[in-house]
Amino acid sequence: MGNNNNKIYAEVAKKAAKEAGKLLLKNFAGPREISYKGRINLVTKMDTESEKLIVNIIRKNFPGHSILAEEGEYENIEGKFRWVIDPLDGTSNYAHGFGFFCVSIALQNPEGQIIAGAVYAPYLNEFYMASKGAGAFLNGKDIKVSEIKSLERSMLATGFPYDIAESRGNIDNFNKFLLKTQAVRRPGAAALDLCSVAAGKFDGFWEMELNPWDTAAGVLIVTEAGGKVTDFDGGKYSIYDNKILVSNGIIHNEMQEMLNE
Repeated sequence: MGNNNNKIYAEVAKKAAKEAGKLLLKNFAGPREISYKGRINLVTKMDTESEKLIVNIIRKNFPGHSILAEEGEYENIEGKFRWVIDPLDGTSNYAHGFGFFCVSIALQNPEGQIIAGAVYAPYLNEFYMASKGAGAFLNGKDIKVSEIKSLERSMLATGFPYDIAESRGNIDNFNKFLLKTQAVRRPGAAALDLCSVAAGKFDGFWEMELNPWDTAAGVLIVTEAGGKVTDFDGGKYSIYDNKILVSNGIIHNEMQEMLNE
């Protein structure tokens, strides 16, 4: 029964992500209204419009569920089902007309497990979806992580926080991996980076200072695709943790060692 319910939740996540993605894409080519939450942490009008649309769909279907989202403050009650929403991951990319952005929606059960997730990148026409125990999919087709066996043959991804000048730790990690791998990319949308590991496009991903809405859906998608997700020390990862390490599982120990050098 649990799996069936998870699929129902995933279908609602899919509907909300698709609708929000359509909205973002429709407004992508037009003028973009930009404001700032901090010195360089920007937010567009479409972040808030997308979130409003998603929250409306979820509340219509599950009025008793709790919501944790990037832009707004909602009733967020422990011990309830909780939707974790990033209405526009890759805001800087979106604001500059660069198409690597997405909508990310996940559902956490009362025990804290992520049981459904959807990530939609409308410009790339990529829709990722998973429900716990039922595999991961890209545009309806099964996906699996890569089988790359060594760090030197791998292509990795990472990202940097807005306050990179004050948080230089990941620059050192970036430089280390750059010298030991085939390539390191920094596309600018963590949810999509995670999904790219799930689909075997990247072999690994690490980042620091992310928020729950950046990783919630992507973590489920990558684990359902056979990937491994931990903190930097190899311990169990929570979406509320500060550091995340993701891989195809094969190169995980090598990545972990380098992060802890």
